[in-house]
Amino acid sequence: MVTGAGCAQTVSGTAQRAHPSVPDPERSYGYVDNRCGLLEDSSIQEMLGADNVVRPYSGAVCQYVLERRSGADVGAGAPPGPDVGAGAPPATIDVVFSWFETGSLDRERMLAEERGAQVTGKDVERHQAFLARRDTNGAGCSATAAAGHGVLSWWVQTRGRTDTNPCTDAEKLLAATLSSDL
Repeated sequence: MVTGAGCAQTVSGTAQRAHPSVPDPERSYGYVDNRCGLLEDSSIQEMLGADNVVRPYSGAVCQYVLERRSGADVGAGAPPGPDVGAGAPPATIDVVFSWFETGSLDRERMLAEERGAQVTGKDVERHQAFLARRDTNGAGCSATAAAGHGVLSWWVQTRGRTDTNPCTDAEKLLAATLSSDL
């Protein structure tokens, strides 16, 4: 016969989700081997369904200018159907990657909110993250995550258009960076 004794205790408060440190604290996401955010230019072009991609600047921040046929579902990275958007000018999409080795996700969120962005918390590839939508000179969105000892971010903006969802593309790029093999 086995008997057991136990005790119970009630605690007050509200349950909170645990936020462990990032899954890979020593990983580097910087510019290396002609790649930004661990991604090749051709991968970015393919993920965003762009016809052309140019990277005019690489370094601590990488800048891209992409061109997508206007019939494409801008914000979903899908190529257009055969007659969709015929004769319309292509959409120009600005994309910026940044990685701050010693940044803080809370600081980046605070700055996005101060600038009037609509901020939505997320988890992306096991990393605490957020999307920040702000339409100023077109539809724009950043996907930002805690990574390594800092933060990394992808910003996607469709010039002169606000009828798109750039958050889809920004989150797609962020997920690809966080899941990339070195």
